[in-house]
Amino acid sequence: MLTFPFKLVTIIAEPVLEPRITQELRRLGATGFTVVEGRGQGSRALHAAEIPGINVRIETIVPPDVAERIVAHIARSYFTDYEVIAYLSDVAVVRGDKYRQSNTPGGL
Repeated sequence: MLTFPFKLVTIIAEPVLEPRITQELRRLGATGFTVVEGRGQGSRALHAAEIPGINVRIETIVPPDVAERIVAHIARSYFTDYEVIAYLSDVAVVRGDKYRQSNTPGGL
């Protein structure tokens, strides 16, 4: 089966940030995303949203250059003041054309 190499960007954040981050993902070149609510506990133990353990996992599959742009933006915009983590994974997708924009924007 023919597959295409992409990056899976996973962002775990406070729920209040979901609308802002998902809007930024589109502007940074993602063609779509998935959001899942979750529970957990990190190194800080309590969440700033005052709802211990509640967070969102936002995932998007993008070309490597878009992934780097997204992670750099998330780090610059959120790491200092919010409970946010982000990481990249290599993925192989079957429908590569589904994850590319014809006019990928330059970023925020």
